[in-house]
Amino acid sequence: MAGRQATGTVFVNTFTNGVLDPAKPMLGPVQNGGHIVANTTPGCWGPMITPALRGGHEVTQPVYVEGAEVGDAIAIRIKSIEVTSIATASGNDQTVEGSFLGDPYCAGKCPKCGTMYPETRIEGIGQSAIRCTNCGADATPFRFTNGYTIAFDPTRTLGVTLPQEAAENIARDGRNYMATPQNSVQNPIVTFAPHDIVGVVARLRPFLGQIGTTPTRPLPDSHNAGDFGFFLIGAPHEYAVTAEELKQAKTDGHMDISRVREGAILICPVKVPGGGVYVGDMHALQGDGEIAGHTCDVSGIVSLQVHVIKGLNIDGPILLPNEEDLPYLAKPLSAAEKRLATVEAAKWGLKQIEETAPVSFVGTGETLNVATDNALERAADLLEMTVPEMKNRATITGSIEIGRHPGVVTSTFLAPIDKLEKLGILKFVQEQYHV
Repeated sequence: MAGRQATGTVFVNTFTNGVLDPAKPMLGPVQNGGHIVANTTPGCWGPMITPALRGGHEVTQPVYVEGAEVGDAIAIRIKSIEVTSIATASGNDQTVEGSFLGDPYCAGKCPKCGTMYPETRIEGIGQSAIRCTNCGADATPFRFTNGYTIAFDPTRTLGVTLPQEAAENIARDGRNYMATPQNSVQNPIVTFAPHDIVGVVARLRPFLGQIGTTPTRPLPDSHNAGDFGFFLIGAPHEYAVTAEELKQAKTDGHMDISRVREGAILICPVKVPGGGVYVGDMHALQGDGEIAGHTCDVSGIVSLQVHVIKGLNIDGPILLPNEEDLPYLAKPLSAAEKRLATVEAAKWGLKQIEETAPVSFVGTGETLNVATDNALERAADLLEMTVPEMKNRATITGSIEIGRHPGVVTSTFLAPIDKLEKLGILKFVQEQYHV
């Protein structure tokens, strides 16, 4: 980004083709301490039925952060998240044989003419509406096994799943109801008009399924994590990697952790110059685990603030959730609790108790067990502790929580203040939890 003046705010309304590629141009640079404002596209299902996109999402074009060098980290404050979609659709998926090469998320293929990454057009509504522009064949790599269309109230407080007639009315004007950004190329998933579940009411609490920094080699955006990324190892398509290449390249920006929402702070590794901050895959709501495989993907407006942390050489993200999202055992000790503990400690000859604050390490892997080990190992390495000690701390002062099934977790616990200060992240912890 030599020669370009860094600005205080970068506005983003352009998107990748589904691949995070460090060789592609970045936007910006944005000043250290500056803001990124983005109009994001829906993730998952829309890109999944758009085989021209080479990833399961359509994330924003990455932004270069001034002063961010390889081996640093970038703290991202999520200042606001606003859902702009009026309605969306989602559900469980099944793949369509013959419509992909090895991986339906990143290697779509027309089952009739064999064109890789075919351009498509929409003909009518329903699950056969996505057609190859070259030969006219049904070209979607995915269909629903059980799906729903959900509409949101004007305040974006609640959603209600709709019956067939309403779902089909929405399907006929999909881009409008999903508020798809102008530069987005995805087919709106409401086109399928699913309506298997009717009359269910769900509360909204939006968050970002994708937020992070650019990997060191081209990776499909949905595969920038240890679980989905596992399917790239030895794959038959052009994005194949070895296990070691994946480990070195990924930054775990695809988390689907519902606690990554407005008010949270996410600290991300810098593995390429400028970091390359991107966002996408906004979800209107989700319980822990995204157990259905997908949730309510929406368009939205996101405002972020970025700060460079020099020399914090981390392998994956560190999350500082909102205090109300912390596990009970990981909440900061109150003044009354500290007094009680100090009195009890003195009874046993202990002069002082440990000063602690919450921190949450993200781990990913091909299974939840592997992801848990990854989170604990990352925490142990950074805090200069053993893995057995990390297991004990997570057990008695925190929790292991599922971000995404099958392989994203957070290990959250109370960490010693002096360790956090040594890492250079204490000021962010203090801001978040007033400790």
